[in-house]
Amino acid sequence: MPAPTSRPLDKITAAIAFVLGLATIAGAWGSQLIGGLVPCELCLEQRLAYYWGLPLLLLILLAWNKLPLTVWYIAMAIAAAIFAWGTYMGGFHAGVEWGFWPGPTACTGVGDAMDFNALSNMNDAHVIGCDVVQFRFLGISLAGYNALISAAIVVLLLISIALQWRGNKRAA
Repeated sequence: MPAPTSRPLDKITAAIAFVLGLATIAGAWGSQLIGGLVPCELCLEQRLAYYWGLPLLLLILLAWNKLPLTVWYIAMAIAAAIFAWGTYMGGFHAGVEWGFWPGPTACTGVGDAMDFNALSNMNDAHVIGCDVVQFRFLGISLAGYNALISAAIVVLLLISIALQWRGNKRAA
């Protein structure tokens, strides 16, 4: 099968998804490093979608007209699935914050082996429970925004796939 045909709108929607994802993970890092928010375990797990999905999406964008069409469709579907998982993780975490269901037990504790010397530094350890909301804007927590942004990325990727599909059906 030939490489994806270069249509501006399908590549633009994929590029918007990439920029949106990049801005989101940069915001997460900024809220931690500059804003002083301490991520819980679920916060860190939600970032995995960006750590896996963004490099894949960047490779797709860089090789846009060079990939065989079947490979392009598979790669785009994998990227969309990764961000769909990110949507689930954000929604799950928001539900934990609202008390709709319990969070993982790993959200309590430092997770490292401790000895008696470490007990003297207990006041320095910042452990945030997964059910603790450190920041809300318009009544939505950062986990809730992550779910919404991840869902928007999935929609943009699916639109890109649909535009490519429709364009190739017309060309055939």
